[in-house]
Amino acid sequence: MIESALEDEELLLKFRHPDTRNFAFNQLIHKYQRKVYWHIRKMVINHDDADDLTQDTFLKVWTALETFRGDAGLFTWIYRIATNECLNFLNREKRKFFLPIVDVNARLAGSIDSGAYWSGGEIQLKLQKALLRLPDKQRLVFNMKYFDNLTYEEISAVLGTSVGALKASYHLAVKKIHIFLEQG
Repeated sequence: MIESALEDEELLLKFRHPDTRNFAFNQLIHKYQRKVYWHIRKMVINHDDADDLTQDTFLKVWTALETFRGDAGLFTWIYRIATNECLNFLNREKRKFFLPIVDVNARLAGSIDSGAYWSGGEIQLKLQKALLRLPDKQRLVFNMKYFDNLTYEEISAVLGTSVGALKASYHLAVKKIHIFLEQG
């Protein structure tokens, strides 16, 4: 899933040159916007929220890209920013409505049912509702492994969690989803 490092290196070089900065950033957005949007959308469910968070992610990328050290791959770094935006948004939602996570997830599940941008079938709907019952970080791990096909090593780079902990988290998520789907 991770794109060619050479292409990213070229984008970074062009971004660091004032004459090609805007071109390079537009190319970076073109390359990663769709992946970032769907990563966020799977967490926040609502299209408008996902769209806003995608824009916020790329604003943060723009302001910090010049100081990007390359300790991780560019896509991993962008994914980490997007993940943090998701988690911060979900935490703000909980605080805004003084709701426990179960109620926030129920509200998100309601937006699946009524969402104009939802095009999934009944099985997808049940899976999404099952995913909303997972803790946020467990849901992130499941989404990145199952939907985005990231390796545990790539997920570890994004979340800063050990591979062993990620494997355990994924296994627990699969068990919980299976139980929910059997009940419903």
